[in-house]
Amino acid sequence: MLLDFVLPTALSSGISPQGTAWSRFGSGPVVVLVHGVGMAQAIWAPQIKALSKDFTVVTYDLWGHGKSQNAPENSGLDQFAKQLKDLLLFLKIDQICVVGHSMGALVALDFALKWPENCKSVVALNAVFCRSQQQSSAVMARANALCAGVGLTNLDDTMSRWFGNPVPQQLIPARDLAFQLLSQNNPLGYAAAYTVFANSDRVHETRLKQLKVPALFFTGEMDPNSTPEMSLQMAQLAPMGQALVLRQQRHMMSLTAPNEVTDAIKNMATQQITA
Repeated sequence: MLLDFVLPTALSSGISPQGTAWSRFGSGPVVVLVHGVGMAQAIWAPQIKALSKDFTVVTYDLWGHGKSQNAPENSGLDQFAKQLKDLLLFLKIDQICVVGHSMGALVALDFALKWPENCKSVVALNAVFCRSQQQSSAVMARANALCAGVGLTNLDDTMSRWFGNPVPQQLIPARDLAFQLLSQNNPLGYAAAYTVFANSDRVHETRLKQLKVPALFFTGEMDPNSTPEMSLQMAQLAPMGQALVLRQQRHMMSLTAPNEVTDAIKNMATQQITA
């Protein structure tokens, strides 16, 4: 059965005074979904459909993506986390479960560390942590190519890493959505965000032990860059951390295994702070 990635109609949407494009769906406790580098709000279509039956779901475009403006000059991960904080202030939202994918996971963790009073729990999907030298070299090469204006000329390698080669028939709609979003990026905004992503895998190395909220580190068994070992290391450091590894899944498991990812988010979104 082919997956359906048509984005449902938002209850409200707009651009915040800081230039962040956002959308709100459903009602109930608030879950905020933070997409990865190169993507946009539409990547969360399966989760929005399922979660909005029981939760208020807020999505937004990271700086330099979708309809959001580019990041302020020389921004680091902290500026991307502040983007989320400012959006919550604008929307008058106090408490959230924050869910991030890939770079979005780094943003979600940074937010949870800085503003635990606003965070009930955090889900880090396919997060990176303390890359090896080989992994760092590869990601920095991609960042440099993007900054040189040549990084979006061939996306076949990216699609292969994310969906396999050849792409299974049932995953072609997922591949097509990811390819479309990646192809439509603002080159300057994407390059700036990817550079932050490339340089932020060790930002939380000494800070995760200070995380004050329940945290799930969830990745795919076959993800070569956001490996199971990374999620296990992060979960061991976080006081209320746990790790899950989804068998036979790669980097875009929110698209390729949407039910399993959504169930994990639901479980974390209903947890209460115990420490």
